[in-house]
Amino acid sequence: MGLAKLAQYRPSETEPNVSQTRTILVTSALPYANSSLHVGHLVEYVQTDVWVRFQRLRGHNCIYVCASDAHGTPTMLSAEERGITPEALIADVIEDHRRDFETYGISVDNYLSTHAPENQLLTARIYQRLVDSDLIDRREISQAYDENKQMFLPDRYVRGTCPICKAPDQNGDSCGKCSATYTPLDMIDPVSVISGTRPVERQSEHLFFRLSRFADDLQAWIPDHVDQSMTRKLQEWFEVGLEDWDISRDEPYFGFEVPGEPGKYFYVWFDAPVGYMASFLNLCEQQGLDFDAYWGADSDAELYHFIGKDIVYFHALFWPAILAGAGYRQPTGIFPHGFLTIDGEKMSKSRGANITMAGFAKHLEPDYLRYYYASKLGPGVDDIDFRFDDFMAKVNADLVGKIVNIASRCAGFVHKINDGVLADSLPDNTLFASFSDAAEDIASDYEARRFAKAIRKIMSLADSANQMIDEQKPWVAIKEPGNEHEVLATCTLGLNLFRSLIVLLKPVIPAVAGRAEAFLGNGELTWKAIETPLLDSRIGKFKPLLHRVDESTAKAILAEASDGGVELNDSREDEIDLDAFLKVDLRVAEIIHAEYVDGADKLLRLSLNIGEGERTVIAGIRSAYEPDSLTGRKVVVVANLKPRKMRFGVSEGMILAAGSDGDEIYLLSPDAGARPGMQVR
Repeated sequence: MGLAKLAQYRPSETEPNVSQTRTILVTSALPYANSSLHVGHLVEYVQTDVWVRFQRLRGHNCIYVCASDAHGTPTMLSAEERGITPEALIADVIEDHRRDFETYGISVDNYLSTHAPENQLLTARIYQRLVDSDLIDRREISQAYDENKQMFLPDRYVRGTCPICKAPDQNGDSCGKCSATYTPLDMIDPVSVISGTRPVERQSEHLFFRLSRFADDLQAWIPDHVDQSMTRKLQEWFEVGLEDWDISRDEPYFGFEVPGEPGKYFYVWFDAPVGYMASFLNLCEQQGLDFDAYWGADSDAELYHFIGKDIVYFHALFWPAILAGAGYRQPTGIFPHGFLTIDGEKMSKSRGANITMAGFAKHLEPDYLRYYYASKLGPGVDDIDFRFDDFMAKVNADLVGKIVNIASRCAGFVHKINDGVLADSLPDNTLFASFSDAAEDIASDYEARRFAKAIRKIMSLADSANQMIDEQKPWVAIKEPGNEHEVLATCTLGLNLFRSLIVLLKPVIPAVAGRAEAFLGNGELTWKAIETPLLDSRIGKFKPLLHRVDESTAKAILAEASDGGVELNDSREDEIDLDAFLKVDLRVAEIIHAEYVDGADKLLRLSLNIGEGERTVIAGIRSAYEPDSLTGRKVVVVANLKPRKMRFGVSEGMILAAGSDGDEIYLLSPDAGARPGMQVR
């Protein structure tokens, strides 16, 4: 009863089996079916959908399923507050979720609910297999009970004073001030969030999954199947010892009743991930697919879960153990991501949580938000910070100013000179070929979920295309008689570079790509289209594919949020004057030696020559650079920074680097000829 036999399923940073069609099943975490989706939820669906669309664009068989997480106390209480049944609530919310997915181009193949009959069937089957394998135990436990509501209380529905640090108004499972963990019964002055009364202690028999039996197999399995950014965190669970998992809840509870156990219901986290299987089973019933070919123990298909970093332990510990115990295959890879922050602060009702996906789309093209998120997403779990000023600058400069601008500058001349028909050859194949040559490198970034890096490379290509047009100046050349052929050739090249850029960006901005395909008039673009130019072909009349975002639109979105939302950040509170800047002593330094820092997964220890002796700097660049590659490299260092005593030693300065997306780090280097000790001016 183990997991080691599936160690060959390992996510790769480069596309496996490039010459063969891959069979892939992808899921996103399930949103709760008790409220609308907001812009924070969209981070995960964009990350998943960009990856899925990329796989399909490459010609692979990639299926994407999702569902609404319908069960649990929150759904039951939300329905009660509205005076409707839980079934009616989730039916309304699911349709709302489906509309949001469609609006934002989230290309899910099937979207179900965890309350669906397929989920009840599979949950019962998995449970019975665990019972038959002696993996279910019974135990008496003590719980907080609300006598007023006559129900046992989940930890999150109890608040009180922390028994450790005495901080008031803390959750029933952990303290937000001192991080201590405890049970609601340990708290000082606990109160039921539901009724406002003090809960009492009551005994109940619960069902437990014997997770502890899988400890060794899971510890061996995790490093090859869970993103490295979370592997170290998961090891903490093994250090304290895996405990068996309570999978039942007492009535009243909205969920599936445990077969043969009246009054006992499956805990929401037991049947929720089964929703991945259930949504796919429902799709199999619709399309005649083979369920076991994807979920059977001997499946050769790839299976990936995209999730938030806060639910990694459910997916990397409980879920693979349950699948193994029930005789199913385990995931090929688990890909966690960070959260969305607003102006550097965690999302809350006062900071963006009321900006719904639907509300945002009323005012702006959804592809704008898809692009903005993708431009910041990497394979790690760093949070994404949303700033409206940064958002406006990025989409206006990149999508409107660089991408769409190419087509708008060239299309009119093609219609004026040749009735909308492109030239039959390119004036120079070199630039077009450079775009084609860059595609495989960008494909590797997409495959490894390095979306921010891929987009930076794409925008660099866009700069090259615009530079070519600026140099050729077709608007000037057309004024001289006899230059029509030259202008047509220039604009044909420009439009082909635009077409290549659309191919590369198609996974990110599918709606814009669709409009661009209609304009180019040559059918749906595939990844291979970037290899061959479009020549002697008629294009459509150019219509604006996108419009610039202005500040008034951003403010309208915020004003529409039910509580006023977040304020638009128009100014920089952290600005400094020239006198303060001149106090910073920037020097050229040469890296003499670099080495790993034991016990730190982000740090390197650097020995620097700054012209007046040697200094040691500890820098957070390990994810982007190997130590051996840095020896002899020139960098810029803050030379008059006060030495900082760190856990791993003393750092005597700071080197300058660009980037904010986890492993997307780039050292700033002076030009050739700069010597150690030179002042940077």
